[in-house]
Amino acid sequence: MKEPKTGVQLYTLRDYIQTAPDFDRTLARLQQMGVSDIQISGIGGDIPTDEIARIVKKYDMHVCVTHQGYGRLCNDLPAVIELHQKIGCDAVGLGCGPGESRDGLESAKAFVENLESIAKKLAAHGLGFHYHNHDFEFRAFPDTDITLWDLLMDANPDLIYFIPDIAWMHVAGKDPAAMLESIADRVKVVHFKDYVPKEDGSPRFVSLGQGVVNLKACFAVCRKKEIPFIVYEQDDSWEQDDPFVSTKTSLDYFDTLHAMD
Repeated sequence: MKEPKTGVQLYTLRDYIQTAPDFDRTLARLQQMGVSDIQISGIGGDIPTDEIARIVKKYDMHVCVTHQGYGRLCNDLPAVIELHQKIGCDAVGLGCGPGESRDGLESAKAFVENLESIAKKLAAHGLGFHYHNHDFEFRAFPDTDITLWDLLMDANPDLIYFIPDIAWMHVAGKDPAAMLESIADRVKVVHFKDYVPKEDGSPRFVSLGQGVVNLKACFAVCRKKEIPFIVYEQDDSWEQDDPFVSTKTSLDYFDTLHAMD
């Protein structure tokens, strides 16, 4: 079995990548932690593409996937393609679907059809499209038993791939390991995220290994199915540690997963 590579989703450190100098300093700190694989997301929109590419190359980082906004995918796809070509990344991710993706079944169908159209254009340039889930994808539309996840699963598997977020799957009441097993052939990158439930049931995200998600089972599936990349992500909740401390804690936890038999 091929061991998955583990790295960091930069959305975790988004407050520290809003300018080119901050982006440079953040990659330097990650390199010192032994990180070589990253996902670019939440980066400052004013940083020129060439500067992003220069800094990525400076620290010899491999970008396994990005997150792009839906509006940018719809309205500025050539710039998205140029960015990925310059940073050497072949996977374009959508971080979150727009409001119309959850307004109702018909609007959701139109949304997925548009994703397929975008994915076709990306494929012509050697790029894959990857959808990142939250929990809302698993809620049935009114008066139906159909979910957005169902529509995405029924989409062309040669065009629509996934970035499974195992914590949000857990929040939705799913078994993340079982879901990974079922979609592994459509996955390049998995988001490893952990949380503890608040009193209202919503998630309070925590460093890896400190919450309720069965990360060991999910890692075993990634290893068994030879999913290439796992990235740590923590959306918020810095009550105890700053995000760099939480990142180091989570990277250390990755080491324990790699050491599993």
